[in-house]
Amino acid sequence: MKLASILPWREIDSILLDLDGTLLDLYFDNHFWQVHVPAKYAERHGLTATEAHAECFRRYDAKAGTLDWYCVDYWTAALDLDIAQLKEQLSHLIQVHPDVREFLAAAHLAGKRVALVTNAHRTSLAMKMRQTGLEAYFDAIHSSHSFGIAKEDPAFWTALSQVEPFDPARALLVDDSLPVLRSAAVFGIRHLLAIRQPDSRLPAKDTAEFLAIHRFSEVMPL
Repeated sequence: MKLASILPWREIDSILLDLDGTLLDLYFDNHFWQVHVPAKYAERHGLTATEAHAECFRRYDAKAGTLDWYCVDYWTAALDLDIAQLKEQLSHLIQVHPDVREFLAAAHLAGKRVALVTNAHRTSLAMKMRQTGLEAYFDAIHSSHSFGIAKEDPAFWTALSQVEPFDPARALLVDDSLPVLRSAAVFGIRHLLAIRQPDSRLPAKDTAEFLAIHRFSEVMPL
C-alpha cells in the first residue's frame, strides 16, 4: 500500500525537508568523509592509511551531533585541509534521490509551503544547489549554521519557528536522521517521516519508531 493513503495531506500546510540523505543520495557525503578525507589527511600529514582513518574518525566521533560536525570551516582548520576544494573534486558524485523533483513540483501544485531545513554548511549547500538545480523548488532555505544550533537540538526548531512561518501541528518533516526526527518530535512537529535508504549503496536502515519511505513516489501529495 502506498503511504500517500496514510499521510493526511489535508492536515499538512508546510513541508520541511532535509537535504543530505533525504533529497540527495548520502553516498557522496559518506564517501567524502570516510574515504576521500582520510586519504588526503594521510598525504598531508605523512600517515599511513590506517593511521589517518583512525585519527579522522576519532575527531569525527568527538563532534557527532554538534554544529562543528557539519562545518566546513571547522574541519578545514582542524584537519589542515581545504575541505571546500576537496568537496569540489568529488562534486560529480552528488546525485538527487529518485522522484525528488517530481515530489517537490507536486507539493507546490498542492499549495504546500516547501522549505529546505539542513545542517549543511553554507559552502556545501551552495555547491550542492549549483550541482543539482534544486534551489528553485523551495520557498525558503535554512541552514542550521545561521542559527548556531544543530537540528539535533530541540532548541533549533524554536529558533527556526521565529523566521519560518509554520504551525508544528500542520507541518511535515522528512529527514534521514533519527536524532533530528526525535528532536523535532520533542518540539512538537506532528508529522514525521524517515528515509529508509539514505545511501543508495548501503542496505536499508532500521528507522525505529518512524514511518519511512524508500522513495518519494510513495508519498506524492494527493
